[in-house]
Amino acid sequence: MNVFDWLSNMEVPVNDRFDVVEVRFKNGFKEFFRNSDKLDLTTGDPVIVEVPNGHHLGYVSLQGELVRLQMKKKNVVNDGEIRKVYRIAHTKDLERFVEVQKREMPSLHRGREIIRQMKLNMKLSDVEYQADNSKASFFYSAEERVDFRELIKVLAGEFRVRVEMRQISLRQEAGRLGGIGVCGRELCCSTWLSSFRNVATSAARYQNLSLNPSKLSGQCGRLKCCLNFELETYMDALRHIPDINKPLQTERGDASLQKTDIFRRIMWFGFKDESNWYPLSVDRVNEILTLNAEGKKPATLDQDELVEREPVSVLNSDLERLDKKFSGRNKKKSKGRRRDGRGGNAPQGGGPSAGQPKGGGQPNNNRNGGQPNRGPQPGNNNPNRGRGRGRGNGPRNPQPPKSS
Repeated sequence: MNVFDWLSNMEVPVNDRFDVVEVRFKNGFKEFFRNSDKLDLTTGDPVIVEVPNGHHLGYVSLQGELVRLQMKKKNVVNDGEIRKVYRIAHTKDLERFVEVQKREMPSLHRGREIIRQMKLNMKLSDVEYQADNSKASFFYSAEERVDFRELIKVLAGEFRVRVEMRQISLRQEAGRLGGIGVCGRELCCSTWLSSFRNVATSAARYQNLSLNPSKLSGQCGRLKCCLNFELETYMDALRHIPDINKPLQTERGDASLQKTDIFRRIMWFGFKDESNWYPLSVDRVNEILTLNAEGKKPATLDQDELVEREPVSVLNSDLERLDKKFSGRNKKKSKGRRRDGRGGNAPQGGGPSAGQPKGGGQPNNNRNGGQPNRGPQPGNNNPNRGRGRGRGNGPRNPQPPKSS
C-alpha cells in the first residue's frame, strides 16, 4: 500500500472535527451554525437551522478546518452566540419549503405596487420567506433614508406574516439578483465574493485601462470588483518602470510617451510630427533620462533598434498588411479566370482557346471540319441534320450558298 492509499483510507475521528459548519441560503447568503448534536453532515446536505423566532432551511457549504479559517478571515468569534443545527431536512421539509418559495415572486410584484402607490423613493429588489412561513424579509435599496413604518404595517396586513425590511447596497443587490458578466462567467458577487472592497478609478489607471465608465462599470452600476484582483501585481511591476513627466529630448526632437507594456518592460515613444511609435526598453529609457539630466541629448532614441528594424506606423501598418494579404489572392483568381476563358471552362474537343485564332493552332479532331457542334447552320437544307451521335449537323463537305 502506497502513501496515497493510506491517506485516503485514513479516517478523522468525529470528536476531533470542528463543530461549526457554514450554511448557504438563498442567493449565496452564508452563515455559521454549530453542529452540537454531532450530526454526520456532508457538503450539500439540506439542514434545518435555528433562526430568531423560528427555523429556516439551508444547505451545508463548508465544514471542518476550512470553517475555522473562514471564521478567522471574517472575524467571527466562536462563542455561545452561534446558533445550532437542528437536524437534516426530511422530504416533507423540502416540499413545504418549495411551497413557501412560490409566494416570493407574487409578493415581490405586489410589494412594488404598494411602494409605488405610497410614493416612496426606494427600490424593492428581492423577497425571501422563512422556511416555517412565519417571516418575510424584503430587501430594498435607496439613495436616501426612507421612513417605511407605515409600509411595514401595510405589507404585514397584506401577506399575513411578520415583515422585516433590510436595506442593501447596489453591489449586494447585484449579488442577490445574479447574472453573467462580460467575462462569460457568473458574477463574483453572487458566487464567492462576500466582502466588497472600495474600488477607485486609480486601479484602472495603474493597469493602463481606458477610463470609459461603460466598460469599467459592472451590472450594479459601480466600478467592477475585479479591478482589484490584479492591482497588486501591476503595482509591483510598475516599481521598475520610470515615471515619465516630460518628453525625452533627442537631437531629432522631443519624444512623448504613448504606451507602456508593463510586463514586457517596453515603452513606446513618438515624435510630434510623426505617426510612428518607437519601442524602447526600460534600461534605454533610463539611460536617456540620465543624459537629459546631465544636459546631453542622444542622436536618436535607440540607434541599434532604428537601424535593425523600421518604426511601427500605428495608422497604416495594419492596413498595409491587409492589402498585401488580399492582393495576392485577387491576382491568383484573375489568372485562373484568364486561363479558363474569362470565368468559363475551356472548350473540349480541340475548340478555339482564348487568345488563339479560329483557323490556326492545334489540330481539331471533330469530323465537321474543325467547327464546333453548334446545331443547324443557315443555308444547310440537309434533311438528316441533327441526327446521329458524335457527328456534325451538316454534310461532311458543305458547299457555300449560291449568290442570287
